[in-house]
Amino acid sequence: MARVAGSVRVAAAQFAVGEDQGANLAAVLRAIDEAAASDAELVVLPEFCNHLSWYRDRAHALREACRPGGPFLAAVAQAAAGHRMFVKLHVTLATEGAAPDRDDGMRITAASLLFGPDGVLLGRADKQTLMGSENDHLDPADTAGPVIDTALGRLGMYSCMEGVVNEVCRGLALRGAQVLLNSLNSFALDEASLHIPVRAAENKVWVVAANKIGPLIPDGHLATVSAGLGVPPEALHGAGESQIVRPDGTVVARAPRTREAVVVADIEPAAADDKQRPDGTDLFAARRPWLYGPIASEPRPPAPFPAERAASVTVAVLRSAGQDEAALDEAVGLVARAAAAGARLIVLPELFLWPDGVVPGDAPDPSSLMAAAVDALAEALRGTDALVACTLPEAGVHTGLLIDAGGPVLRVPQLHSSARHSGWAVEKPAPPLTHDTSWGRVALVVGDDALHPETFRLAALAGADTVAVCHTGAEPWEHTLGLPERSAENRINVVAAGHGQGAIHALPENFGLWQSREGGFTGRISHPLTTPAAGPLTLAAVHPDQAARRLVSRRTDLVDGRPWRLAGALIAPDPGAPAVPEPRTT
Repeated sequence: MARVAGSVRVAAAQFAVGEDQGANLAAVLRAIDEAAASDAELVVLPEFCNHLSWYRDRAHALREACRPGGPFLAAVAQAAAGHRMFVKLHVTLATEGAAPDRDDGMRITAASLLFGPDGVLLGRADKQTLMGSENDHLDPADTAGPVIDTALGRLGMYSCMEGVVNEVCRGLALRGAQVLLNSLNSFALDEASLHIPVRAAENKVWVVAANKIGPLIPDGHLATVSAGLGVPPEALHGAGESQIVRPDGTVVARAPRTREAVVVADIEPAAADDKQRPDGTDLFAARRPWLYGPIASEPRPPAPFPAERAASVTVAVLRSAGQDEAALDEAVGLVARAAAAGARLIVLPELFLWPDGVVPGDAPDPSSLMAAAVDALAEALRGTDALVACTLPEAGVHTGLLIDAGGPVLRVPQLHSSARHSGWAVEKPAPPLTHDTSWGRVALVVGDDALHPETFRLAALAGADTVAVCHTGAEPWEHTLGLPERSAENRINVVAAGHGQGAIHALPENFGLWQSREGGFTGRISHPLTTPAAGPLTLAAVHPDQAARRLVSRRTDLVDGRPWRLAGALIAPDPGAPAVPEPRTT
């Protein structure tokens, strides 16, 4: 394969792992050899390469765990040195040092290890967010993983469940990582279709992700677990589709679903240093760290919802494309239609009175038009309990409004700076983001605040079950990956409208795997049920009561299980790229 000038060749390997450590090591070495044969300078291997993550008890996990300096790690280090390549390995690792609630004097972690081309261990990142039964026998990380400066670029490591929530990858990217290396042990099809590529796009970094194939449960237990869960045995196999993803979310190499494979691609790590959006906004410079304190704080229950959340509510999104008075007349008519059809929440595109959601710099003072718009929208709701979400320039600020038949009930200014709204978006103190209705708690996200995963995390922490989003995307990933992921990772319904785009992302009732299910298993664990906007008015149902179900697996809560103790980079005014810690010896 011809090498692209100025690039780095990387590989992602997928294979099956069982209970025989000798066979598992052979699979690891075979993958390293195959990657080297393709001239890869770096290979990423799946999660738990030494043994299945299924253990009978803590003692079993301790027996099967790799040891620093042990034969399994020594063989991998030797292979890295023999091929003069970087190897990202993931294993269960036992090290000296007491862990909370453990009396064996050892820490057993799910550890990502990076070996350099001389075979030396360059860095270790213990898994921060453990999945399901991993919590029974393994210890979570007590430090955030390093960003490792190498000849290939600045590398960060994470694994599986850490990519189903946003904080770990966000922290690595904020600290300067250009390439994120993800090892997975997952049967979920939405890893490949959603969780892996969105981490690249939302942080504008490269992602190299390696998943498993084959059973993820020991052969002796597979039939019993399959029958108990009511899913076919193949649903408990690794989902494959290992992949390499560009900083815009485009997958440039993907492995098959079920076959052992190594995929390679040439990447340019330095491209991840450019965080600019098409309008010139620097995605990271626009962040508001002072706003994100609750994300890095101990979980607290949100204010109680005063009533019972509805099981199903009809909502609507509009795609108004008029201008000024014509746009207002069109929107008012559509709002009235939606309310008459039973919609309880109706979302308009941001700045719906102007084409593409941008107020021209030479536009006249919009204050009189804005007042007329609010009155007309409220009038369209007369006799109903519906709400309209829209954004308008108010007192020089791009402001989100939630309006009922009596007028505005919630105002939220755009919280993040944005070049395309430079004349209207002004940083303000954090306002309330939510409003309680008779059927659920609604949050409002304004314009380019939708680009930041932190915005939706704050809404979830405030107890929102449904988020109205008035945002017109400038890059494809913002609607195809970003908004579905905000629904999935926070267990919230997302109702999003934009100029010429939009969708309703409803929480599925069949969530996770280890819980009761209605109907067959689709392979998707947390992906929302998406209804794309079609035509000027689209209606669909969302499920507010489903927001209470946040356990993606036993003892793994999508929101309260976030790694809040190690999320310091998210709230630091300038996370920078801290010095790489001394390598831990193996």
